Amino acid sequence: MSDKTRTPKDAHYARLRRAHRDPAAHAAAQRSKPATPGEAVSEGLVRLHGLHTVRAALDNPRRTIRRMWATRNALERLDLPPEPELPFAFELVEPRALDRITGSDAVHQGVVIEAEPLRPKRLDALGDATLVLVLDQVTDPHNVGAILRSAVAFAASAVITTSRHSPEEGGVLAKAASGALEHIDLIEVRNLAEALETLNDSGFQTVGLDSEGPAEMEASLDGERIALVLGAEGKGLRQKTRQTVSTLARLDMPGAIRSLNVSNAAAISLYVARAYLRKG
Repeated sequence: MSDKTRTPKDAHYARLRRAHRDPAAHAAAQRSKPATPGEAVSEGLVRLHGLHTVRAALDNPRRTIRRMWATRNALERLDLPPEPELPFAFELVEPRALDRITGSDAVHQGVVIEAEPLRPKRLDALGDATLVLVLDQVTDPHNVGAILRSAVAFAASAVITTSRHSPEEGGVLAKAASGALEHIDLIEVRNLAEALETLNDSGFQTVGLDSEGPAEMEASLDGERIALVLGAEGKGLRQKTRQTVSTLARLDMPGAIRSLNVSNAAAISLYVARAYLRKG
């Protein structure tokens, strides 16, 4: 096919093949028998579902996909042909088969993939980032997914979590993130206090969000690099974290309710921080 006759869809397939160019893995995928709906997820892989989630995964050259199950309707909405030629095992299924894979409560929208998890990066990968989020033992995958979505929307460079007491990548988290998982760096640290000290030394103002903070967030921001630190659902920031951040601040809430769900607090604080950095 000449470049003149190549369609955007053709170009997309070419990008997919380049992104997953691994002869051994590709051959293994083509030889493998498509998985039976309901069987356990393959060792070392994760299952992701939903149209936005899968579309973003297909477009991410860092994501290695091993299998896909999809309905005809989902393929059409993903802009894929009824029987796509893909560099991984594929099976056309009915919606009820996907219900058995994900469980009846999951909103799979007709498509599920099995993929290798994204590898978290190191703290020194931040480079010249000016806005990051730090999560202090936020464990609910719905909340973390929603936080990732807000982080991408407000152009944060990374979300930093701890190796323990944080949710693993999976379908619930990825669906809540609505594709954001593929668009932001995830950084994993062993010791959060040490990571905060490193951020402080690197020129970040580490701002711990606390409903009892001494000043409103808008009046507390200072400098050209901001790291917003949010605590766990219910418990808030741990004492060590409170002692290590450079600033404690609160969101102004004049109403009868004085606290927010952590994902809502993340979205508002990201908006405030982005507005502050834009003025600078």
